[in-house]
Amino acid sequence: MDKQNFTVQRVESFESENDKKQTLFWDAKTPGLGLRVTSTGSKSYIFETKLHGKTLRITIGNSKAWRLGKAQDEATRLKVMTDQGIDPRQVIADQAAAEEVATAAKKAQEARETVSVCMAWSEYVADRKPFWGLRHYNDHIDVMHTGGEKRIRSNKLTEPGVLASLAGVRLIDLTPDRVTQWAKVEGIKRAGRARFATRLLSVFLNWCCDHEQYKTIINGNPAKNKKAREQLGKPESLNDVLQKQQLATWFAAVKQLSNPIMSAYLQALLLTGRRPNELATLRWEDVNFKWENMTVRDKVEGLQVIPLPPYLSYLLGSLPRRNQFVFSSPTSAAGHIVEPHDAFKKACAVASIDMTIYGLRRSFATLSEWIETPAGIAAQLQGHKPSGVREKHYIRRPLDLLGVWHNKIEAWILEQAGIKFVPIKAGLRAITAT
Repeated sequence: MDKQNFTVQRVESFESENDKKQTLFWDAKTPGLGLRVTSTGSKSYIFETKLHGKTLRITIGNSKAWRLGKAQDEATRLKVMTDQGIDPRQVIADQAAAEEVATAAKKAQEARETVSVCMAWSEYVADRKPFWGLRHYNDHIDVMHTGGEKRIRSNKLTEPGVLASLAGVRLIDLTPDRVTQWAKVEGIKRAGRARFATRLLSVFLNWCCDHEQYKTIINGNPAKNKKAREQLGKPESLNDVLQKQQLATWFAAVKQLSNPIMSAYLQALLLTGRRPNELATLRWEDVNFKWENMTVRDKVEGLQVIPLPPYLSYLLGSLPRRNQFVFSSPTSAAGHIVEPHDAFKKACAVASIDMTIYGLRRSFATLSEWIETPAGIAAQLQGHKPSGVREKHYIRRPLDLLGVWHNKIEAWILEQAGIKFVPIKAGLRAITAT
């Protein structure tokens, strides 16, 4: 190929041959430097040489952007690299990749340092939701709720969730000291809820420790610290149960409630020993009056079929079918009973009994011992996990057996409450006597 000494004037005068899309001109002074002129008049400096026995050609740049001297220096640099066996294209690719990684890392670091607890919490809840029950999911929503919304039945505003004060804190700033300060404030207002929220927070932070984005910005688990536990104190043992001599008074008070659905719901809690939410979400399709059983959504087993004793069957059968839920509520967005505590407290006040709604679950377990119900049967009726090797691996009780004991428990409780109930073939009827 012809070579000539490149000068600025010569470069400007080069033109492509008429019958070619492009024409190449080569510099005699700088090895490998060429000028590519297209039929449209566009001119670009190029570098061409042999590398590992193959032709290598690289575009340096447009002649208008690159001065001749600068293009000659670049060609010389590329020639030195190729003489050393280095492929400039690979070097450029490696540099670009390194810059891309560095840029991505910088953006990721900036993002990590701006992530708040609430932002990471939302991602955590979305990630774990498929593995949780509805109640557990709602607990995570409630503890981080900002509050300030108008309540349905009053002019009061909802209170912020127990973890709401930490929502805007940067995850990188969530230190043990920060958690301790939070525990100091919340421990005074609502220690029980704060202890519960601490457990949720601790599991969330364990998740962060395993998360690719968050594990580099938190150091350990800030929720696991002794000072925070001391601020929240230890939970008191709950011993509230209905004694057998209180049953008549309690049933009488519950039956006087103006809401028959709430009245039936509270009685059902005592007669089954189930968790409040398990019965609140009971659907009509889950109740089988013919075969005397019902299916509850259990947090241990997922779904569990338990007996439907006669008096409870009568209570449920007498309720109106306003929607798909047995214990329906026209004022609740969920369609079922959500806040039974006020009605329960009202009934307990009338009966002069001091206890919580969860005490009904303890009451079932305690009262069932009066008729010497096997502990494993009472626990299974309540939806407890099997305890011990024998219960876990060997005992498989049929529903009929559970029904025998459940009927006995219900009959004894009604007897102590002074309620005379006679099931008949044509239907079920309850006669109340004091």
